[in-house]
Amino acid sequence: MAETTVRFGILGCANIARKVSKAITLAPNATIWAIGSRSIEKASRYAAENGFPASAKLYGSYEAVLDDPEVDVVYVPLPTSLHVRWAVLAAEKKKHVLLEKPVALHVTELDTILEACESNGVQFMDATMWMHHPRTAKMTEFISDKLHFGKLKSLHTSFTYDAGADFLKNDIRVKPDLDAYGALGDAGWYCIRASLWAADYDLPKTVTALREPDFNEAGVILSCGASLWWEDGRIATFYCSFLTNFSMDLTALGTKGYLRVHDFAGPFQENVGTFFIASNSKFGERALGCEPIPGEHIVTTDLPQEALMVTEFATLVNGIKSNGLKPEKKWPTLSRKTQLVLDAVKKWPTLSRKTQLVLDAVKGSIAKGFEPVEIVN
Repeated sequence: MAETTVRFGILGCANIARKVSKAITLAPNATIWAIGSRSIEKASRYAAENGFPASAKLYGSYEAVLDDPEVDVVYVPLPTSLHVRWAVLAAEKKKHVLLEKPVALHVTELDTILEACESNGVQFMDATMWMHHPRTAKMTEFISDKLHFGKLKSLHTSFTYDAGADFLKNDIRVKPDLDAYGALGDAGWYCIRASLWAADYDLPKTVTALREPDFNEAGVILSCGASLWWEDGRIATFYCSFLTNFSMDLTALGTKGYLRVHDFAGPFQENVGTFFIASNSKFGERALGCEPIPGEHIVTTDLPQEALMVTEFATLVNGIKSNGLKPEKKWPTLSRKTQLVLDAVKKWPTLSRKTQLVLDAVKGSIAKGFEPVEIVN
């Protein structure tokens, strides 16, 4: 039996929603049903600029989207400071919640969101798109291969871009009352999720922020880094920045192999993802070169990763609506672990219990003069 088309309502006209609205259009089991903005004129202009279907309803408030009985899912790309209010209201209206990252200002807020979703029987997922690319599944297979990759020893990631003067002055991601995590929440979120992914989602024991982060005059992080340590000796480091040339690098090192990706958060080509692996490597003759030469793996997909995310989310929603299934707990669990690490870096209240624990450790390490911070779940 074919899946029912899941109807998405979008709150606000954020720039990231342009990508996700296209993804909803591409997904075979989803459609844009409505968009709400603070004025109907803005909603109408945004819909026209981004190719919304003519049938999409236009509302002059966020509340109107939530009150529409035909909306199944609410996508929330609003500033992080508004997430807890609107995600909770959406859940209380029995709308499933696709939430932009970072998901909350601290894990306590995230717990409030997740409790509302659970008590109302709705699905929650954060919009970490690279998790849904088939390349990620292939990379997981390799780092889980004890014969060719061995045991994970370290992971190193970076997500950086030179945001430019206008961004650094005006973007919501540098405003403490809107997105107080700055580069840590915007780009560091991806690195933290990657660190947890490589560690099979085990929370680290401690998180230590690296010295000399960059802040703007309002105290928002413009660049920072951190190291994560697990009791079995695994380590992960990351660096995120609004002030550095564009990079999305990931390197995972195992006892028997390594994996390298140059665009882990978003493939440079929309429908192609590549990664490089090597096993049992050694210097070539006279210490020249490497044997064997690392191999390139190419993973193709008919849909870009954001459309695959929407498709998977819509499938989960259909299972709940049509088949009486329970919401999938994997996704809120991963959000919480990521938030915990975010909070650990910045040392804010818990965000996404396991993720927030790590988040708090990173931020707590900064606040405590870059001393190790133990994570307590």
